[in-house]
Amino acid sequence: MTAANKALRVGIYPGTFDPITNGHLDIISRATNHLCDRLIVSVAVNAGKSPLFSLEERVAMVETAVSKLDVSGEILVTPFDNLLIHHAENVGASLIVRGLRAVSDFDYEFQMTGMNAKLSREIETIFLMASEKHQFISSRFVKEICALGGDIAQFVPSHVENCLKEKFKS
Repeated sequence: MTAANKALRVGIYPGTFDPITNGHLDIISRATNHLCDRLIVSVAVNAGKSPLFSLEERVAMVETAVSKLDVSGEILVTPFDNLLIHHAENVGASLIVRGLRAVSDFDYEFQMTGMNAKLSREIETIFLMASEKHQFISSRFVKEICALGGDIAQFVPSHVENCLKEKFKS
């Protein structure tokens, strides 16, 4: 197969991204540089989690953050509000990329992967372990630290830090 007719490897990295963190960006970079020709970062509506930021704010933060990455593949950002497998099929993804920080993440991800496999045998789920320096970062902790006046600069891009500080100022 020549480069001209090689099939594009499309992956999807879904999440609430409330807000996007440096841990998320690490997974996005690694997936785009090593696994996918195109990675679609899909921002979930996920009203059940009662996000701090609106869907539009989260999409904008992700778009700004990924625009600054130096990666070999293409990154697109899109919102979604349907079943993950249906969204993956709609965007032509053959891979779902999921990040794991700790063993506690695995149980939920393992169950979700099993359900997704039952819904579509055409889409594989790939797990990337968080890099050592990002294993402890979670959006929930970042929001809590910021709300209590702590320094979050090492956990999120500067524009996200500013958005969080503005949100908690009111």
